[in-house]
Amino acid sequence: MSACLGGAAIAQEVELILPDLEEMEDLRETLQNASLLFALESADIPESGPPSAEDYVAAARADYRRLLTGLYAEGRYSGVISIEVDGREASGIQPLEAPSSVERITITVSPGPEFIFGQAEVMPLAPGTELPESFAPGEPAYSGAVADAVDAAVEAWREIGHAKAEPGEQDITAIHPEQRLDASVAIQPGPELTFGDLVVSGNEDVRTDRIVAIANLPEGRTFTPDVLTRATRRLQQSGAFSTVAVREAETYNADGTLDVIVELVEAPPRRLSFGAEVSSVEGVALSASWLHRNLLGGAESLELAAEINGLAGDADDIDYILRATFDRQATFRRDTDFTGEVVLQRLQEPGYTLDAFSIETGLTRAVFLEDLIFTAGPGYTYAREETDFRTREYQLLTLPLGAELDRRDDPQNATEGFYIDLEVTPFYGLSGIGSGARTYADARVYRGFGERVVVALRGQAGAVFGVGPEDAPADYLFYSGGGGTVRGQPYQSLDVEITRDFGEGPTTVETGGALFLGLQSEARVAVTEKIGAVAFVDAGLVGPDPFDPSVNEWHAGAGLGVRYNTLIGPIRLDVATPVTGDDTFGSVDVYVGIGQSF
Repeated sequence: MSACLGGAAIAQEVELILPDLEEMEDLRETLQNASLLFALESADIPESGPPSAEDYVAAARADYRRLLTGLYAEGRYSGVISIEVDGREASGIQPLEAPSSVERITITVSPGPEFIFGQAEVMPLAPGTELPESFAPGEPAYSGAVADAVDAAVEAWREIGHAKAEPGEQDITAIHPEQRLDASVAIQPGPELTFGDLVVSGNEDVRTDRIVAIANLPEGRTFTPDVLTRATRRLQQSGAFSTVAVREAETYNADGTLDVIVELVEAPPRRLSFGAEVSSVEGVALSASWLHRNLLGGAESLELAAEINGLAGDADDIDYILRATFDRQATFRRDTDFTGEVVLQRLQEPGYTLDAFSIETGLTRAVFLEDLIFTAGPGYTYAREETDFRTREYQLLTLPLGAELDRRDDPQNATEGFYIDLEVTPFYGLSGIGSGARTYADARVYRGFGERVVVALRGQAGAVFGVGPEDAPADYLFYSGGGGTVRGQPYQSLDVEITRDFGEGPTTVETGGALFLGLQSEARVAVTEKIGAVAFVDAGLVGPDPFDPSVNEWHAGAGLGVRYNTLIGPIRLDVATPVTGDDTFGSVDVYVGIGQSF
């Protein structure tokens, strides 16, 4: 027995023999991916040593079923499989009779013809069920098409409340003379169920009642799988948990309700983070923040953050920002979240210097599986503003209103879908300033062409109404140039000139515009799985009057970029140059970041 079990020799060759036909190449790949022998041959040798002869014989014996499944996946139901280990059929080698060494394994497959569906039926179907087009009479009889049709039928029943729908009796017959597969699968919908209790486990410091409120399970309403997805997302967004698992109970209750199980692992309650950025123009930026994820025991978060920008750079001045942010989900209503923020800042931008203290509160409500988010909340600002033509102090009351719809497949690296963000901020001047409203819209769309090319477009539009550029808050006005608007053009280089009398006669000054239109376009090409290339063109327009397009100025930039995909999103490197103005193609700007530019 020692002689039988002790052999350890690597097979010199594993060969798959198929008919020499061009259409067999896809089948070859399918069979090789299904085979344990090929996986064993290509695997790295572990520290315990190379695979033994017994490993190869065991893999060969298991491969008959795996290769047969691969044939079925390609619609071939009359295949013949032979696996020879040094000339012996593997099925005839008993486990304790394995040879002491293996030199050659030959897999010979006669796949037979491709079958088509004759009968293709899944019944009963829920109203509105759409079965895959591949599951129909006359289509290639891939086994995966049957599985996809069954999954679609079960999911359609679950969508209308039949949470325990499952496949029932199956009748799948291959008619070899006609090269036809008849498939008939019965679905057992089960009863229509409603949501029962939320059963929580794993929490230690976060109160159960708050978890129930955040998850927002609609007790007594008809079951839909989307509710579980929404509950998972809300609990994850709280930040209080490192792991969130939401699942339905194995069995339903006698009263027709179905409990939902939530299993949690709490995250460390506090987090301290630091950041640093270096820019050839703006110098060094330092940031630090302290976060408490469970401030009051109900997954409330408090973050204190500080930023300093412009250290040791070409910029003449330094920006300071101190911020405190409090977030609480499920406030007033289970589907409404509260945010409160206090900001103290000094901003020294090219067109103005602003010292400001602001308080803002907001309520956020998400609908339609949280793709559509509405926000609203009052705010107060006290500011001291310095420009080239005056210094003033003012107080504002604001009411920011927002709506965001995100249908991108991946926010960090979208290949399909769209994103829309709309903002309207009415403001009322308590002292030192007028009243009006600021509007802003950001729309993005993504379209894939094949597996390697994605075209991305972004349009931006903003306007200030009720007051002119000379009277509006300086940080409410619009500039163009830089990474967020027009790459290749200097940061906030495009503004407007206006002539006004500020008490000493007419004066021409430069300031931000009351109108902004921007367009960014990118062609993204995947060169390899990790590396991508990008070509882009950006354009921006700024004007003093949102109703008079004749006095607007515009500029543009273009460039090339490289992307390197990581687990946290692509690392971005863009190189851009102006394509309009006196400095056309005369300078180069470099932009580095994580995630796509938009």
